Amino acid sequence: MLVIVGAIFVTLCVLVPYAVHGGHLGILWQPLEFIIILGAAIGAMIIGNTKTGLKAIGKGVKRAIKGPTYKKEHYVELLSVLYQVFRLAKTKGMLALEQHVEKPDESTLFGQFPKFQHDHHAVEFLCDYLRMMTLGTENPNEVETLIDSELETHHAELHVGSHGIQSMADALPALGIVAAVLGVIHTMGSIDQPPIILGGLIGAALVGTFFGVFVAYGFAGPLANAIAGVDNADAKYYQCMKAGLLAHMQGYPPAVSVEFARKVLWSTERPSFYEVEQAVSALPAP
Repeated sequence: MLVIVGAIFVTLCVLVPYAVHGGHLGILWQPLEFIIILGAAIGAMIIGNTKTGLKAIGKGVKRAIKGPTYKKEHYVELLSVLYQVFRLAKTKGMLALEQHVEKPDESTLFGQFPKFQHDHHAVEFLCDYLRMMTLGTENPNEVETLIDSELETHHAELHVGSHGIQSMADALPALGIVAAVLGVIHTMGSIDQPPIILGGLIGAALVGTFFGVFVAYGFAGPLANAIAGVDNADAKYYQCMKAGLLAHMQGYPPAVSVEFARKVLWSTERPSFYEVEQAVSALPAP
């Protein structure tokens, strides 16, 4: 939503002062220039990406408009999930987790936490590492290296969207110049026309440069940053699980392991120690 509000604000702040100063808004409406610039930019984006990459760009734009997936209540629930998992492992052994890890959709343990259970990627991520632990993986350093590799791959896949939009933003000013040059060529071909006609043609040509720079720095570049920002914010959800898992593998009690996980969260979304304590104290015995 902030992306849409920002786009409206940018447009108004550019066009309204221009009109108030006496500028003619009509001359800015050059649909053929827009088609040249945006069409070429989209075409270049298609050339520079795979089919999967183009889908990632579309999904990235949706994420930027929607905003971060995980809010404070999601993190309270995630920390509660970790606490319950670690408590079961401490009291009944790692093998007690096997039935929940193999069929998380049917798990009574995960069923207590509907937001988490319906997040397929998060459930798969946690269960994969819990399964490794039930199979005998005990070295936290090796697990940390593996988690880092997986998260790096995951983030690289997500960032395809922001990189694609940023590449288009980088190309738009130059494509605006291309449209302007074509406009100048058209103007030179009409050099025998009266000044009033030539003035309109020159103005239309310069709109290409304006539009390319305007869209690049007013919309496409900020949109790429917004996608990257949302992706980085949502990445904390997985980093939280990572910190908790590693602390558990090092032998810390469930409450301490959860505190390790809580500390990696951004301050804007991080629940307090007492909020987490209140949430986990209300949980039934595993």
